[in-house]
Amino acid sequence: MAIQKKTLTIVLAFFAIYVIWGSTYLLNKIAVSELPPFKLASIRFVIAAILIFIIAKILKINISITKEQLKNTAIAGFLFLTFGNGVVVWALKFVDSGFAALEISAQPLVVLILMRIIQGKKISTMAYIGVVLGFIGIYLLVSQKELVSQEGQIIGMIMIFACMISWGYGSLFVGKANLPSNYFVNTGYQMLTGGIMLFIVSMILGETWTLPSTWNTDVQWSMLGLILFGSIIAFSAFNFLLKEVSPEKVATNTYVNPIIALILGWWVLNETITLQSIIAAIVLLTGVYFINTNRVIKPRGIGR
Repeated sequence: MAIQKKTLTIVLAFFAIYVIWGSTYLLNKIAVSELPPFKLASIRFVIAAILIFIIAKILKINISITKEQLKNTAIAGFLFLTFGNGVVVWALKFVDSGFAALEISAQPLVVLILMRIIQGKKISTMAYIGVVLGFIGIYLLVSQKELVSQEGQIIGMIMIFACMISWGYGSLFVGKANLPSNYFVNTGYQMLTGGIMLFIVSMILGETWTLPSTWNTDVQWSMLGLILFGSIIAFSAFNFLLKEVSPEKVATNTYVNPIIALILGWWVLNETITLQSIIAAIVLLTGVYFINTNRVIKPRGIGR
């Protein structure tokens, strides 16, 4: 009975990192249709951080950290959330949610290249093939005339790629930085500091702040989903799976998330899925597969 219960928990956890994380692109797209992007991201992460700390207290988890750990979580919070997520949410004002998810699926490629440049890591033949396929897939994705002709589409694609570099560098940074040993606490501080910096950016840009009661019902539900499901439940499931199954199995969310995002964007928002996008997805995700079969790059980006 205990084995069956654990198996069910693992299945539900995979559902969370596959479907919930895949749906966050749609939820962000809906929310950013009414809310300013940095305000949206700030509210999401600050509230999620507060809820995480409340849960930690209930579970009697020690949330105290050192000054160095606070500084490092703030740096990670900026790389992953303030820039890495805030700018993606901004880009969703111009880019389809499924398109954004597909472009972001190339993140392991970016991480591998940064490891080669910054850490001098050697790249195997399989990984080289993955890099080539990845670049071909990205080219097929971003070279579509019907997309490039849309207003703001090019700058949106460029900024999403900049966010991927930020996430990639953040992944390398957290691998060596002195951070809280408890992953739950570490996430809470990253979300809190990242959310506060997003609030500062929002104030500097003069974004308009309104009460949740004035938001459209769809936006209210989207924000609730981002906070509870995207930031807390899915990430907790991700953390659980890293302890219970092999990392390469957890990394399969890299392939599933963009497919979920594409389908939901097409189904809910009537976003266009072109034949070239489908071909680009196959080539790009094949490249990511080649990269991950050589050296598993754990999916990062706690701010999905």
